[in-house]
Amino acid sequence: MEADQKLRVLAKLASKLNAAEIVWDVGASLLLYLHGITEEFHDIDLMVKQEDAESAAEILDHLGTRSVLKASDPNYHTKCFLEYVIEGIDVDVMIGMVIVKDGIEYDCSLKQEDITGSAQVFGQRIPLHSVAKWKEYYALMGRQEKVRMIEQASAETLLQDALFIRL
Repeated sequence: MEADQKLRVLAKLASKLNAAEIVWDVGASLLLYLHGITEEFHDIDLMVKQEDAESAAEILDHLGTRSVLKASDPNYHTKCFLEYVIEGIDVDVMIGMVIVKDGIEYDCSLKQEDITGSAQVFGQRIPLHSVAKWKEYYALMGRQEKVRMIEQASAETLLQDALFIRL
């Protein structure tokens, strides 16, 4: 699937979520893509603040089809994980993300201070999660290839955590 098509769906989501004043941001591979750390992403991963869970779900329910949830993964105790297909694009929504490593639960819920930048995508403001936080999350998940990818990114890219990207 073309990145352009995925980014158009992201812009549509941003328009609705921002208008509703929902606290949200982009994480995972899409975050790395918007920072120029990777050249590809497979889906749209959104994080939503717990207080905005119902409002966000209502908006997404109107934009796409909620998928049937898969069996839960013992490595995650996320309070609410929603999967959608919007215009053929997979959208994952994490609310109250919790990663389990060595029997310990790590609260990775979206906090306002974790939103450290934004991008402009097709005229819409896209809040971006901290890349440094996602490096921690990937380490907890055992996703060493993602950790190395972030570490190998130029210092300049990572220092610009408040980066504005125009597409």
